Amino acid sequence: MHSPFVYGLVTRCFYDRRKHASYVLLKQYRRSLLKDKRAVKVKDFGAGSKVFTSEVRKLSKMAKTAGISPKRARLLNRLVRYLEAETALELGTSLGLGTAAMAAGNKIKVTTIEGCPQTAKIASEKFEEFRLENIQLIVGKFEELLVENGKWREERNSKFQIPNSDSTENRQLTTDNSKPTTHNSELLTHNFDLLYIDGNHQKEATLSYFEKLLPTVHNNSVMIFDDIHWSKGMEEAWEEIKAHPKVKVSIDTFQWGLVFFRREQEKEHFVIRV
Repeated sequence: MHSPFVYGLVTRCFYDRRKHASYVLLKQYRRSLLKDKRAVKVKDFGAGSKVFTSEVRKLSKMAKTAGISPKRARLLNRLVRYLEAETALELGTSLGLGTAAMAAGNKIKVTTIEGCPQTAKIASEKFEEFRLENIQLIVGKFEELLVENGKWREERNSKFQIPNSDSTENRQLTTDNSKPTTHNSELLTHNFDLLYIDGNHQKEATLSYFEKLLPTVHNNSVMIFDDIHWSKGMEEAWEEIKAHPKVKVSIDTFQWGLVFFRREQEKEHFVIRV
């Protein structure tokens, strides 16, 4: 392997077999969802589901089949720690399994965006239950939130703000009202150490998110794209992202595609089993 950075990432993070304390919380978080017999009506603004045929879905089945796997959750948790990420942006909260993976045991502030109010409501309950106070949850469509001059209606009447299921307004849910909020009009003015894109698995949308989020990255940032081999379109999007002149290192782990922007490195692409 020609890159010392990637060699260190693989040997000390990807293949870290230690049992970190944060894994216990992640296991408990997942177990609580697997035992949850409630059903929610899901608004899907992306490519849809290959598992579910109905909008009404059981939380237990969503956690089992649609969420981030336990192995990937542990890897995401390690990545945050290894890269010493202090800020993260996630597109696609769902039930919060990936969000919890980033937040648990790490000194990081996670801003996560979810389009479906009902799944966001469940995620917010779980963040409170497991005392994940370093998460800021925003409800709204990605396309409407990732704008430089968007309107924002800020609500502070309770700890969590859940929009009515019929509402088209974007609202913010936060697990810690003492921290300053991030307005959607400010999202693109922040720098993020880690960006986890797990929402609309379509070529055009993925490329659009990549381009819109480029101003938020710095030299040591990493973008993680989920399901890069979901479809022919997603594979085409991944090839275009890899070829972008600002991308210096890309890693294909089959399910995830990771890109780094390290200007000091020669452009290289890796395929790595995790």
